Amino acid sequence: MRALGVDLGDARIGIAVSDSGGSLASPVCAIDRAPYPDGGHRRIVELVVELEVEVVVVGLPLSLDGARSERALLAEGEARALAGLLVPLGIEVETFDERLTTVAASRAMRSTAAKRKAASRDRGALDQAAAALILQGWLDLRRARSNG
Repeated sequence: MRALGVDLGDARIGIAVSDSGGSLASPVCAIDRAPYPDGGHRRIVELVVELEVEVVVVGLPLSLDGARSERALLAEGEARALAGLLVPLGIEVETFDERLTTVAASRAMRSTAAKRKAASRDRGALDQAAAALILQGWLDLRRARSNG
């Protein structure tokens, strides 16, 4: 099963996709929201169709204590909007706790000098990496639940 990971940001949306076996997430792109009247949702639908995705996983930015912050409520609203576009196509939309994924993505990208330079030039790379971390966490949890 192929899944698409989504990291919602104010300016950009990070996108990642899993392999067809549903075990490994890889960054794909970052969608700039500005050119899209719907904030990039239709572009996500295009990617879902193009990449033959069966489920979309939207990062849910819960507070550190697990409470739903204002940003989490906004993300849930966007997930519902995406579901309105995707469910008629037979595509599921789920949310997944993304606490600390952007921080983890930033730390991972800073691990080498070359990655640090790339991160400073391309903020979209950080959004993609965060989407890949969200999706990988969802894949790992799904696999753990099916094994035990």
